[in-house]
Amino acid sequence: MSHDVATDAELVAEVLSGREAAFTALMRRHKTWLYLFVRRHVATSEDAYDVVQEAFASAWSALKSYDRARPFDIWLRRIALNKCRDRGRREAVRRRAFSLVGLAPDAAEQIPDTAPGAEAASIGGQALARLNAAIAALPDKLKQPLILTSLQGLSQREAAEVLGVTPKVVEMRAYRARKQLADRLSPGDFEDLEQMG
Repeated sequence: MSHDVATDAELVAEVLSGREAAFTALMRRHKTWLYLFVRRHVATSEDAYDVVQEAFASAWSALKSYDRARPFDIWLRRIALNKCRDRGRREAVRRRAFSLVGLAPDAAEQIPDTAPGAEAASIGGQALARLNAAIAALPDKLKQPLILTSLQGLSQREAAEVLGVTPKVVEMRAYRARKQLADRLSPGDFEDLEQMG
């Protein structure tokens, strides 16, 4: 069977039966959207590449536990989101450690900032940079449902599976995220949210 026409579940079955090339086809199929998903959760594009690699490595290791009756992309998003959370926790500990030992300001500047910077400004202009900064400033519980539904195009049910909550919780948190963004941004900035996904 051609890897181009095989379903994700069929490719997983091939991998589990010993045809490792099928996992390469899965990675090729999912790497672009997974990178874009991860990039919204980490500080730099280099961090995003690292997290995507970690997510694929974890998926490879846990492939036997994947339920082929469920969508592979939802399962992969959950793994990637956990990797983003792990990285965020490590960065928080790292920053705390630097502040406790009283490191010089220039050393602290070497720690990546999680707020979007010049890259966002150059890609989409000032309004997009403000929008990205406002999204980054949202609490994770609000930001994650917003990104999954509004920017990644998942249904509330799919986002709920990724986050391990109910669809109603996703709906409520995405609504609260949009309200906070509307309160923080000008009407023109907020309209850019619809153009980003």
